[in-house]
Amino acid sequence: MSSLGKKFGKVIDKIKKGEKPAETEEALASTGPPTKAYLKALPLRDLEDVDVIKREVKSGNILILRVGPLARKNIEDVKRAVSELHEFTTVVGGDIARLGEERVVITPPFIRIWREKTVASKHQMPTAA
Repeated sequence: MSSLGKKFGKVIDKIKKGEKPAETEEALASTGPPTKAYLKALPLRDLEDVDVIKREVKSGNILILRVGPLARKNIEDVKRAVSELHEFTTVVGGDIARLGEERVVITPPFIRIWREKTVASKHQMPTAA
């Protein structure tokens, strides 16, 4: 029986005994990344969407959020939502970054976002025109 199967079995045994099992996520957390993860693009339309986004990240999916729809309604709600998602992502060990002006990417704990480190140099680097 696999490690996942043993842990899941323990959770089921506790339920049968009438004990309150640990959250399934916590009980199965040490099994590693899921066998399938999806990259999903979702619009952030309301503050209620934050709960859906959290569930998706907990499921192991990578999300690209368009914040424009909510920004057109209420910029303060965007700030609240992004702040809450930043805190959540930090707690679960994921990663979050801005992609341009209207997009945010959020990853689960087993995915890291590469960030280019800028090095100050004596020579100017040419830029694309």
